Amino acid sequence: MQSFPINYLALLVAALVRMAMGALWYSPALFVNQWLALVNQTPEDMKAGMGKNIVTDLIGSFIMAFVLVHAVHYAGATTIGQGVAVGFFNWLGFIATVTLSTVNYEKRPTMLWVINNGYQLITLAIMGAIVAVWR
Repeated sequence: MQSFPINYLALLVAALVRMAMGALWYSPALFVNQWLALVNQTPEDMKAGMGKNIVTDLIGSFIMAFVLVHAVHYAGATTIGQGVAVGFFNWLGFIATVTLSTVNYEKRPTMLWVINNGYQLITLAIMGAIVAVWR
């Protein structure tokens, strides 16, 4: 594998932006009520174990940013638009396809896929832009 310098501050910021976007996306202002109904949970269910869930999500977000910076580097992306494109294609090829199959096999509502994947798409696009321009 090709070695190149990685800006770990950019990775951390990208991961934290993903977390902040998740807090907004799954808030009462946007989709939490629909999401709770689709997954058959209450706000209390969602809050149970929230600390562990946040730590797990932060670690996952950092790993996602780390892998994405490699995709951005190998694609030669250096602009916001190119970073967004790399984020989009990673979402399309790896997240959208896998989660669509999961939703179908589990016989879950398509709207659950739309809500969850809207979040994944937007955050990967933003993260791609961040790591592409902030080297």
